Amino acid sequence: MVASRPTAIDLFAGAGLFSLAFKQVGFQLVKAIERDKSAAATYAANLGNHVVIADVQATEPSGRCNVLLAGPPCQGFSTLGARRVDDSRNLLSLDVVRWAAVLRPEIVVIENVEAFLHAPVWRRLVARLKRLRYYVNSFVLDSADFGVPQLRRRSFTIASRVGIVVQPTPRCRRPKTVRDAWEDLPEYPDGRNQHIAPKPSQIALARMKVIPQGGDKRDVMRAAPGLAPQSWWNVASQVTDAWGRMEWDAPCNTLRTAIQNASKGRYIHPEQNRVISLREAARLHSIHDGWRFEGVPTQIARQIGNSVPPKLGRAIARAILNHL
Repeated sequence: MVASRPTAIDLFAGAGLFSLAFKQVGFQLVKAIERDKSAAATYAANLGNHVVIADVQATEPSGRCNVLLAGPPCQGFSTLGARRVDDSRNLLSLDVVRWAAVLRPEIVVIENVEAFLHAPVWRRLVARLKRLRYYVNSFVLDSADFGVPQLRRRSFTIASRVGIVVQPTPRCRRPKTVRDAWEDLPEYPDGRNQHIAPKPSQIALARMKVIPQGGDKRDVMRAAPGLAPQSWWNVASQVTDAWGRMEWDAPCNTLRTAIQNASKGRYIHPEQNRVISLREAARLHSIHDGWRFEGVPTQIARQIGNSVPPKLGRAIARAILNHL
């Protein structure tokens, strides 16, 4: 056991929501590195000025910590993308090893999409961590199993010098729902505390009016084919989340980086003819109302979609704290 508060450094820190989870269970945050200025501004506004705006790959490792956190870009591994083996972003995860070799933390935590565990670069990553005398364990967790009102499966690769860290046990008996998440939130976006949503265009509004709760663009194609662009008909298999409307009494589907664009996922309000507000999205991500985002709406949406839901993050943080 560490004698005082264990320390953490966060690489690819984003808006700081994984860091937040570790702080909430008792870790001291000593450094974070994030190259996106708006995300770094959100981090600083909520967690402190120890965040450095820089590229992890171009930064010389320095400092000491008990736990090294990292959430390298997932786009090269995501099943929604091209999943090219030669995607340069894939190699960013190997920079975590470079930092681990210098900082020598007891534990390294790498979060990514589920498909990351099947990528060739993951095998290289694990081999290099083992050469540094780390025990490595990996597993996939769904945020909904830990009280987050969102179906979101993510992988965690945990390298440890102090024995294998086992995956946390789900604590949620009943999945939290969209209705649960928004229980005491104003029904309509009022502009306060980033409870804001864009007004739909005329054609978007017309489409939304024929999409029932739990429905999607296929309902538009059936009920109002004239509102469906030719590109929808040209696709052999439909992406069923596109132009999707959420359901009140179920967790939402995974929130990605374009949560205020109806064409990018199941982001339409369960009843109202609009996409969800930024604060509604934050609630669905288990982000408390006191958390202030910096940036324009598209930047904030990206910060939410790229982050670890704090409730899930706390489960990981507690497992590690108990292990140190």
